Amino acid sequence: MFQMDKLLRDNIRQLVPYSSARDEFKGEAHVFLDANENSLGSPLTRWYNRYPDPLQWKLKEALSRVKGIAPQHIFLGNGSDECIDILYRAFCIPGKDNVIINPPTYGMYEVSAHINDIEVRRARLLDDFQLDLVHLENLVDENTKIIWICSPNNPTANSMNRQDVEIILNNFNGLVVIDEAYINFSRHRSFIQELPDYPNLVVMQTMSKAWGLAGLRLGMAFASEAIIDVYNKVKPPYNISQATQELALQALEETEQVNDMIRALVNMREQLHQQLAVLSVVKKIYPSDANFLLVKVADARAVYHYLLDKGIVVRDRSKVELCEGCLRITVGTEPENRELLEALARYPGA
Repeated sequence: MFQMDKLLRDNIRQLVPYSSARDEFKGEAHVFLDANENSLGSPLTRWYNRYPDPLQWKLKEALSRVKGIAPQHIFLGNGSDECIDILYRAFCIPGKDNVIINPPTYGMYEVSAHINDIEVRRARLLDDFQLDLVHLENLVDENTKIIWICSPNNPTANSMNRQDVEIILNNFNGLVVIDEAYINFSRHRSFIQELPDYPNLVVMQTMSKAWGLAGLRLGMAFASEAIIDVYNKVKPPYNISQATQELALQALEETEQVNDMIRALVNMREQLHQQLAVLSVVKKIYPSDANFLLVKVADARAVYHYLLDKGIVVRDRSKVELCEGCLRITVGTEPENRELLEALARYPGA
């Protein structure tokens, strides 16, 4: 049975978090003399001389309406990378605990583990890029704190079998983190609505992909109130800037436009798949639930450098296990996709 208090590190359980006056104050006020801000403003605008809401309540309330989940179940991070790192610092004891990843997958799970001195165990995906439940189960021991699942997965672009994920949720007593950065491009439903059934579940999403706000660095974690309280206890006081909060609020008012963009990108993804498939340099294109394609080509490294010479940057994944010979290609604008296709059609030997 999942018991979060036993999973939590002792120092985090005993931690008294930093508290600003904005955290402690409840109610309305119009004179703020608590935070040593520059009361005269700034050369840029008089509005950014004040610290932002440390818990981003207006933004969380807007997200609550879009996601269908109460604000107290939402944590906002400086990119999903902060959401990842805090879980390591709160739940994993350096030099003792371990986590499980399912490669090939998003690289920051492993990088953040190494930064925090946490052992990484690898349950490699099966040849169809699905979870290997037997291998995963054999890796779990009493010091396994987190299982990371990316779905749709990066770089393979496929969604994980939902029943497999539910088996893990029902049988693992640590945290199960499902990274849904690309969920908006998929036909599969989010695990957010399953949170009441699984106290050990953390779902991550982002404003970087479907919402087109990668430059703002705004990641989201959805979980039980107990886990969100841990996130808020460990995070820096003002981790989301005022500008980011304001711009994200504006974006959340344009959900129909975002949905139109998602539909357009999915259609462009299918078109790009069809157009790549007829090129002789392309050997295989894997199914995608994301805004990119994993494409096996003849001599991936050579094709990668050829495209670089043409001013076109794709991601070389040819040295990643199960992705040998593959490039990861983001769905671009129509002119960008056309330039890519024309360059590949002229590839020497094609």
